[in-house]
Amino acid sequence: MTTGTARWRRSRLIKRQPDSGGRPRSALRRATVVAAGLVVALAIAGAVYLQSLPGVGDAQMRTRQIMASHREGDAMPAPPRLVDAAISVEDEHFYDNVAVNVMSGMGRALVAALQGGGDTGGSTIDQQLAKQIYGGSTVRDIGLGVKLALTYSPAQIIAMYLNVAYYGHGYWGVAQAARGYFGATPTRLTWGEAAMLGGLLQAPSTYDPLAHPALARAREHHVLSQLVVNHYLGARTATAALAAPLIPPRARA
Repeated sequence: MTTGTARWRRSRLIKRQPDSGGRPRSALRRATVVAAGLVVALAIAGAVYLQSLPGVGDAQMRTRQIMASHREGDAMPAPPRLVDAAISVEDEHFYDNVAVNVMSGMGRALVAALQGGGDTGGSTIDQQLAKQIYGGSTVRDIGLGVKLALTYSPAQIIAMYLNVAYYGHGYWGVAQAARGYFGATPTRLTWGEAAMLGGLLQAPSTYDPLAHPALARAREHHVLSQLVVNHYLGARTATAALAAPLIPPRARA
């Protein structure tokens, strides 16, 4: 066989070999198109579902009605320290973009559902507020939570949430909880007290400081740690807050 013939055959073999990089790139493009189509379809379905839900313009009125049913006034106190504690432990992405927060909440709700624990505090604050004042399924809570986030400011939403929440031991809302546990007004809450109340939001009966002081103290420690992680509180201040008595003597009497 001549050298020219051998070269010709080698060139023919090379031409017949498939492009090893072409198929993966083509598959990746198809997958990208499919994924984009799914995102668009989900967005359209979500928009249609939101349109089918009732409006949330009456949220503040409903909040005041719930407060009145628990013998609270019209004011909606939202003490800054409790706001920070609640956000740190309940919904770290509360101030983020609505879409980011919703996706985060959906992920946490899915994990809770798969673990068989139901709603274990994985929902966003918007969703938990929707559940408190409107009730319904998890999917409905997510949808109404989105509407709440688009209608009200974060300050309004957290105020409504803290004032319709149950804090255990028969206390509903911030004012009752602050007065009942600490003999104080909401504006006078210490960091330790705010951390304890923020920790009660997930499981008020379990972490009731009068019935389960050890669990309540552990929960308070967790909330204070989250406050430090989220840069609301310095480590020294958190340590000092944890050293204070769980329930002041004046409130035990």
